[in-house]
Amino acid sequence: MNTENRACCVFGHRKVEEKNKLKEKLTELFEQLIVSENVTTFYLGSKSEFNDLCCKVLAVKKEKYPHIQRVYVRGEYPCIDENYENYLLESYEKTYFPQRAIHAGKAVYVERNREMIDQSEICIVYYKNNYLPPKRKSGTAIAYQYALQKKKIIINLADRSLQ
Repeated sequence: MNTENRACCVFGHRKVEEKNKLKEKLTELFEQLIVSENVTTFYLGSKSEFNDLCCKVLAVKKEKYPHIQRVYVRGEYPCIDENYENYLLESYEKTYFPQRAIHAGKAVYVERNREMIDQSEICIVYYKNNYLPPKRKSGTAIAYQYALQKKKIIINLADRSLQ
């Protein structure tokens, strides 16, 4: 067992397949990461079914492991009022907008994902090489390539059998 506290980020496509099976895999995987790999911090973004699923599974894990921290890294609203922050803190222990994303324009989510990857040793992803998002390049593909470049531990659940 790793005794040093570790961090993990999650990112994936807007749409996912086999949600129930994926939820089961995430439940097992997060349990293993918390217990065996000493992951205590989970960085999450928004705008995807995969992220929403991870958030729901981690909410259940938080009940069992109250020491874990769920951090929402915002891709919108660099400055938020107290009411919105309190709303976010009902689901997360911390939220922030990355400094590097402030002047990123259309690349704000790319920079947000890079921030999460840079803060983590492990990346849990849902990335399909043949996924074609409507209208633009896949932000997940960009993040996946960045995680590879940074030599992160990548667990791609879209590549694994969900049986």
